[in-house]
Amino acid sequence: MTRHFPPLNLDGVACRTVIVEGARCWRKARDTGQAVQPSLYQMFVSHDCEMLAPVFDSLMSLCENALGRPVVIGSAMALSEDESMLLGLLDGSRQRCTCIDCLTEVAASLDCAITSTQILIGTPTRSSNLLQ
Repeated sequence: MTRHFPPLNLDGVACRTVIVEGARCWRKARDTGQAVQPSLYQMFVSHDCEMLAPVFDSLMSLCENALGRPVVIGSAMALSEDESMLLGLLDGSRQRCTCIDCLTEVAASLDCAITSTQILIGTPTRSSNLLQ
């Protein structure tokens, strides 16, 4: 049996908040040695979007791999450059090829993760991402 999830029913601000909270939760779990997906699940369940846990874990891991360094998170209301980049990649205002220079294979995987996340959060995808 297959269960289909509708896209998230979040306005733009709420969606951006969930993404930033997810990035910060992911970073904290990785840095403290906690299980990442259960930590993400607990954070996302409060926003009724727990299905994001595995795709978000993959997105963040691939982003970090493509950057070649740990993803930097901000604090309180201050976004880091990496968080701003992630928001731009997911809302379509930034293109991966202009933000992250990485190997073709890594880029292809990251582009797929970006598109998968966009689909789940209900952001229109840009097929051109997959070609760059």
